[in-house]
Amino acid sequence: MPILERGEARISFEVRGTGHSLLLFAPGGMASTAQLWGELPTRPGEPAPWIDPRVELSDHFCVISMDQRNAGASSAPVSRGDGWATYTADHLALLEHLEITRTHLMGGCIGSSYALALCDSAPDAVTAAVLQNPIGLHAGNRGEFLALFDRWANDLRTHRSDVDDASLSAMKDAMFEGDFVFSVHRDALRRCSVPLLVLPGDDAFHPYAIGEEIVDLAPKAELLYPWEGPERHRMTVAGIREFLLAHTP
Repeated sequence: MPILERGEARISFEVRGTGHSLLLFAPGGMASTAQLWGELPTRPGEPAPWIDPRVELSDHFCVISMDQRNAGASSAPVSRGDGWATYTADHLALLEHLEITRTHLMGGCIGSSYALALCDSAPDAVTAAVLQNPIGLHAGNRGEFLALFDRWANDLRTHRSDVDDASLSAMKDAMFEGDFVFSVHRDALRRCSVPLLVLPGDDAFHPYAIGEEIVDLAPKAELLYPWEGPERHRMTVAGIREFLLAHTP
């Protein structure tokens, strides 16, 4: 996979297909990597219950997948100032590197929050966004996210002598001490001008209520549900493709 060098950060990415661009933010929590579009994070090698847009949408779009910083083949320093804006800066740098001025987005799990942060930071650069299994704070689930961060941080410590506990602690607070979808506040959804297609989840990490609230708040949001399972796979692919094509310039 090609590498974007941004200061001391090295961001691994891949491009498939041609047409209007579609930038992907994969599931997997802090360990979000491109390969997790095709397999379950907890059971490597087992097919995921969601679509793989790298394969199933690259016939209509130029699909860009990536490993987030310090996940998979991507690496970067960890500092006390790191947070959602750090990731958004990576995403904007990748678009600039590829000379892309406007793009669709698709995020899964934590990728939905990355997508919403980019929609808020650079709305003119985003033509439409698909949010699959959006994460969010609901019914006392914050501990689930903090524990997931700790697992990622502990793994990072095992092979990175330059990562210190104070920086990781500050980053954990910046990422998951907020509310709603963590990366943006509700007001960001109320003013969101980007068309959104929301595929809500139904578990502790991806509460249905969060997906439903995103649709209620955002002026141009619509719901696709139910969408999971092999019996709905073709319908889900078709629904996402139709939504993205409808908003392709």
